[in-house]
Amino acid sequence: MTAKLPDDFYDKIKPRLHERIGRELHSARQVLDLGCGDCALVRYLADTFGRKITGVDVSGESFPDYKRIAKNSENIRCIRQDAVNLKSFYGAMDAVVIMWALHEMQHPQKVLQQAYRALRPGGEILIVEFPRDSMAQRLWNENYYNRGQIASLLRKADFKDIETKLIERRQILWARATTHAATAVHGKNTSFRTAR
Repeated sequence: MTAKLPDDFYDKIKPRLHERIGRELHSARQVLDLGCGDCALVRYLADTFGRKITGVDVSGESFPDYKRIAKNSENIRCIRQDAVNLKSFYGAMDAVVIMWALHEMQHPQKVLQQAYRALRPGGEILIVEFPRDSMAQRLWNENYYNRGQIASLLRKADFKDIETKLIERRQILWARATTHAATAVHGKNTSFRTAR
């Protein structure tokens, strides 16, 4: 059992998680943030790493006036849209990130399938979630995934190189995976595992 954590534990670790996400996605130029909420991660990645970030959320009510508050507003776009339909992004993204949002999505498997299609060959998805039996579950009485369930969802969406782990005193589930990297052979696309 982990020692008692302060009630503001998640607020305190959020900046560290943003920094870690930025490091993980260091080579991605075009990033899609699904379930972006108030676009805090979108702003951080644009301001700190100069990424081109598109935030998507089914409710745009918490979107800020990012043109006034972000240093690199030309790199930011926040769109009110359901993540089960990402056709306008197909094949355009280097990375997709979902932070503290997958458990709230009604159709998580469809969202991950759409994320796969939005990624370029060899693209990466990063999921940062509250795990089952975490302090978050006790605080907010919501249902979260365990590592095996996240891995299964990613596998069913055709992702490869799936890695899951618990970080931040086992209070955060960190999962990453990649798409197939395609090569052309006699006019057809084939796939191979991405080396990392």
